[in-house]
Amino acid sequence: MSFDTLGLSAELLRAVAKQGYDVPTPIQQLAIPPILRGEDVMARAQTGTGKTAGFTLPILHRLTETSEPRGRRVPIRTLILTPTRELAAQVQQSVRTYGRYLPIQSTVVYGGVGFGPQAQILRRGVDILVATPGRLLDHVSQRTVDLSKVEVLVLDEADRMLDMGFIHDIKKILAKLPSNRQNLLFSATLSKEIQRLADALLNSPTRVQVENTTSTADGVTQVVHPVDRGRKNALLSSLIGAGSWTKTLVFTRTKRGADRLTQHLNRDGIRASAIHSGKAQGARTRTLADFKKGSVAVLVATDIAARGLDIDRLTYVVNFDLPYVAEDYIHRIGRTGRAGKTGDAVSLVSSEENSLLNGIERLLGSRIPKESVAGFEPRHTSDNGSRPNRARANGAGPGNNARANGNRRPRRMTERSGGRPAAAKPGRRGGFSRGSRQS
Repeated sequence: MSFDTLGLSAELLRAVAKQGYDVPTPIQQLAIPPILRGEDVMARAQTGTGKTAGFTLPILHRLTETSEPRGRRVPIRTLILTPTRELAAQVQQSVRTYGRYLPIQSTVVYGGVGFGPQAQILRRGVDILVATPGRLLDHVSQRTVDLSKVEVLVLDEADRMLDMGFIHDIKKILAKLPSNRQNLLFSATLSKEIQRLADALLNSPTRVQVENTTSTADGVTQVVHPVDRGRKNALLSSLIGAGSWTKTLVFTRTKRGADRLTQHLNRDGIRASAIHSGKAQGARTRTLADFKKGSVAVLVATDIAARGLDIDRLTYVVNFDLPYVAEDYIHRIGRTGRAGKTGDAVSLVSSEENSLLNGIERLLGSRIPKESVAGFEPRHTSDNGSRPNRARANGAGPGNNARANGNRRPRRMTERSGGRPAAAKPGRRGGFSRGSRQS
């Protein structure tokens, strides 16, 4: 199947061709036709599957197909909600990329940057608004945005929205929207909480589901390096230095852990920067740009900050700390080995994290190969599956330098992440009776 067969306009096909794409991904093949028909859609799709283009392209087509003469102020016709600033910025870039030959105006609003410039653009009006829930509600409260004409609502990465406690914000936003609209829900998981949200939001939706979220992806090589918790810093510096690693994304559990590890790597002569929610948005944007262009070799990130990051030719993903939620491991290592590329997923695992590793392997349905690194063999090798001490499992310690990964056979994988707080259904288009934590 080619993009020509999906019913998209010539302008959109031209934009797609300019990006070098010929064949739509499975999620695009399944999602674009029902969205073009104006149907509600509930889709399970992970970051890296082409899902953003899967809803951006048909939305752009429909907006131009049903465009009306413009007044002085352009009404917001499509609202796309995302859980993080980085994902919002990337969705907006996708809208601009594919809408480059269309008379469509769009903008993005999120926190951490100036409110005034956003308000000026919103007062003039745009066709498509990409937003994070909190900053959008700020604009609603200041009456700088009008959502009464929205025709299409997209909830992107809905499971992460629930996990981050945005359900109350979503409820408030829904109350500002017209009831007669098209709704599109994209989620990496289809948990009971997501099902409840979908039941409250969607009207006879077309259900789209691609691949098993716990299968593995071609090109991703996984390995576990057992190591004492206090020597993780030194082992990571050694691996990066001996292997001359570049384009390396390292995951820590906490913001403080990310900052400490970044300081350690820089002391060891490795160009590293941290990205997490404690950083100002301008600093996060500059850090990501430096990493993408190669002036920073290692990006140290927390899960929330890394959500939705799309980085070309990412070579290594390192789990400095294993995640507490096994599904987040799938999401993390899905950052590499994308679009036919190869990559390595390396986990530094102390004995305190063995129970977390066991949970990940149960989810995968297979063991991850273990390779001890010479000079860093753990002194504590118990494999009793005991629960790690969370207060001490962030792994800080002294440091210095080791070897790159050897060749190992890749296994197939996709990303997945887990949603948490639940939503109950009081009615067709609106509120939820059960709350969730705020963040």
